[in-house]
Amino acid sequence: MDRPGDPDGARLLDETLADTVRRTGASAGALYLLDEATGVLAMTALCGVPLEVAWPWQRVPLNAPVPVSDAVRENRLVWVGSQNDMARTYPRAAASLPYRFALAAAPLPGRDRCRGAFFLLWPASHPAEASRRERGHIASAARRMARALDEVTVPIPLPDRPRLVPVASAAASHGDRPSRAAADYVERLPEGALGMDLEGRITFLTAEAASLLGLEAGRLLGTRPWQSLPWLDDTVAEDCYRTAVISRDPVAFTSLRPPSTWLRFQLYPDASGISVRITRADATAQDRPPAASTRPAPSTPSSTAQAGRLYQLVHLAAALTETVAVRDVVELVADQVLPAFGADGLVLSVADAGRLKITGHHGYDQETIDRLDGLPLDTNLTPAGQALAEGVPSFFADRDEMARRHPGAPRISGKQAWAFLPLIVSGRPVGCCILSYERPHEFSADERAVLTSLAGLIAQALDRARLYDAARDLAHGLQQALLPHRLPVLPGLDTAARYLPASHGMDIGGDFYDVIRLDGTTAAAVIGDVQGHSAAAAALMGQVRTAIHATAGGPPGQVLARTNRVLTDLETDLLVSCTYAHIDLARQEVLLASAGHPPPLLHRPGRRAHPVELDPGPLLGIDPGLSYPVTALPLSPGATLAFYTDGLVETPGADPDRVTGDLAVHLAEHDGQDLDRLIDTLLHRARPTAHYTDDIAVLLLRTTARPG
Repeated sequence: MDRPGDPDGARLLDETLADTVRRTGASAGALYLLDEATGVLAMTALCGVPLEVAWPWQRVPLNAPVPVSDAVRENRLVWVGSQNDMARTYPRAAASLPYRFALAAAPLPGRDRCRGAFFLLWPASHPAEASRRERGHIASAARRMARALDEVTVPIPLPDRPRLVPVASAAASHGDRPSRAAADYVERLPEGALGMDLEGRITFLTAEAASLLGLEAGRLLGTRPWQSLPWLDDTVAEDCYRTAVISRDPVAFTSLRPPSTWLRFQLYPDASGISVRITRADATAQDRPPAASTRPAPSTPSSTAQAGRLYQLVHLAAALTETVAVRDVVELVADQVLPAFGADGLVLSVADAGRLKITGHHGYDQETIDRLDGLPLDTNLTPAGQALAEGVPSFFADRDEMARRHPGAPRISGKQAWAFLPLIVSGRPVGCCILSYERPHEFSADERAVLTSLAGLIAQALDRARLYDAARDLAHGLQQALLPHRLPVLPGLDTAARYLPASHGMDIGGDFYDVIRLDGTTAAAVIGDVQGHSAAAAALMGQVRTAIHATAGGPPGQVLARTNRVLTDLETDLLVSCTYAHIDLARQEVLLASAGHPPPLLHRPGRRAHPVELDPGPLLGIDPGLSYPVTALPLSPGATLAFYTDGLVETPGADPDRVTGDLAVHLAEHDGQDLDRLIDTLLHRARPTAHYTDDIAVLLLRTTARPG
C-alpha cells in the first residue's frame, strides 16, 4: 500500500523523468527515492522497460555496489558507457543484465541531504561518452526533481510497486493507431507481421502471422508469445525479447513449431514497441537453437518466463555472496526474493539445540511468529521440521493440500500457499526458509527448480552470517565492556558522548573516548582511533585507555609519550591516533596534545566556531622515542569543545576540510542546545542517511559557571 503523500509532487517527478528520457534520447529511465528509515533506495517510477525486467532492482540498499547507490553515496553523476564498463565496474549488476547499453545515474541533492537518484538507459548504439548536451539535461533534471522534493509539504509516496510512466507525450502518441491502408499493405505481404508493446504483449498481428503461429488472433492478442504458445516457452525467445527492449538491438532466432515447422523471428525494437517479422525457415538454419531446445514443449505454459527466473537467480546469487550478517540475509530475502517470486510472507529460521529459532520474518504478525518460534525439529505442526530432516523442499498450492498432511498448519495464519525450503550445508541442517502467499499459488516446475537452487545459496549465506555474528557479538561485547558506561560529573563542566559503529561490517572498531576526573577542578578528556575493525582493534583500544588512565594528570605531551612507549612495547601492527586534553576549570585553561588525530572544534559564545590549531605529533606505536607538542587555550564559561574521530568527517566523494568547516558552522548555530541533542544534530548534519562507512566517536565538553 502506498504511503500518504503529495500526488502533485509525484506527478511532477514522473513528468520530469519522462521528459528527461525524451530530451536525452534515452530508451528508459527510473526514479529512486531514499527511505531514510531503512537506508534503502526505493524505485518509485519506471519508464521505457517492463516492470518484470526491473524486479531485481526495485529496492536497492544504499551500500549496494550498483550505479544508483554510488550516485547517492558519493553525490556524483555515475556514467557507464558500455557493457565492458559495466562488467569491470559493477560485475554483480552486469551478471544479471548481460545486454549492451549505456547508463547514467544522477543524485538528487536536496537542501540538506541527498534525496535519491534517477538513472537513464541508452541503446547499444550510444557513444561510450555522454555528450555535453546530455549531461546538461541530466543536471537540469536532477535540480528540478530535487527542488520538487524540497518544496512538498508532505512526503512523496514510496509505492510497493513503481509507477509505470509512459515515455511518449500525449501529443506524440496521438495517431499511433495504424491507418487502414497501412494495415491492408501489411496483410498482403507473404510473411507474418506481429507487433508487441514494451511489456512483451502482442498488440497487432496479421492473418499470416496467426496462421504461422498456429493459433487464432483472438487468443494471441494481449498475451506474451512465450506464455500463449507453449513451444515458445523457453529461454531463447524471452532472452531475445529482453535484448531488444534493453539494448534496442535488432535480434533474431529460430524456433520449432511442433511437429516439424521451423519459424524465423526477427525483432526490430524502438521506443514505442517491437515489430516482429515471422517467416518459414528450413531445419538447417544457421541460427537454429541447439538440439536441446527442440525437445517437446510442455503442454501448458509456465506462469513466469524462464529467462527472467534465470537472471533473477544470477542476481540473487551475486547479492547473497555480499551479505555479511544474518540481518543482511533476512533483508535481502525479504526485499528481493519475495518480490521476484510473488510471495507475501517470509519466515527464516535456524536449527539451534534441536529447535527452529526464527531469525527474521516478513508479512506475519508477532502473535503468529511467537507461536512458530522455538518449535522442535520433529514438530508435526508445520512441514518445516520434516523438510529439514529429509532435506527435500515441500510445496503446498492451497490450504486443502496443506491440511491433508498437517491439519493444524493452515490455522496458524491466513496464508493460502507455502514453499518450505530446507537450508542444508554439506549435509548439515542449517535452518528452513518459508515463503508464503495470500492467495493459492501453483508452483511451476521451473519455479520449484529455481527455489530449490536458491535455498542452497541462502543456506550458505546464512551459515556464513551466523559465524560472522558470533564473532561480532564477542568482539562487540569486549568493546562495550572497555568503553566507559557513564561519564563522571564535575561541577562547571557538562559532558556528552556517543559511539556509533559502522553500519556495514563487523560493527566494531577501535574508536574510543573517555573523561577522567582528576580532582574538584581538573579533568582529562581523551578521544582516539585504533586502526582496523576487529577484535584485536577493540582489545588494543582497551590497553591504550588503561595506559592513559595510568598516566592521566601529567602534562599532555608526557601522557601521550608514555602511552606511545607502552604501545610500541606491545609490538602490535596497529597504529593509534589520539587527542588528549587537560582541563583546568579554576584557571579556565585547556592543554592539548595530539598524536595524528583530527583537531577538535572550539566555539566560544559570540564568536565563530573553528578547528583548534594544533601542532600534531605522529601516530602512537611508530617509535618509542617520539615527543608530542602541547597547545594551551583559554576556556571561558560557555565554551564548547567538540572532539570526534575521522569517521564523522571522512565521507566518500566529500572533502573532509569542507565537512569539518560545515560542522563548525553548525556547532555555532546550535550551541545553546542540550549536549546530547547537539550530538544528534552534528551526526545528522555530517551523515544524514544514518549509514556509516567507518566508526564514529563524538565527545562534547562545555564549561559552565561554577557554583558558589
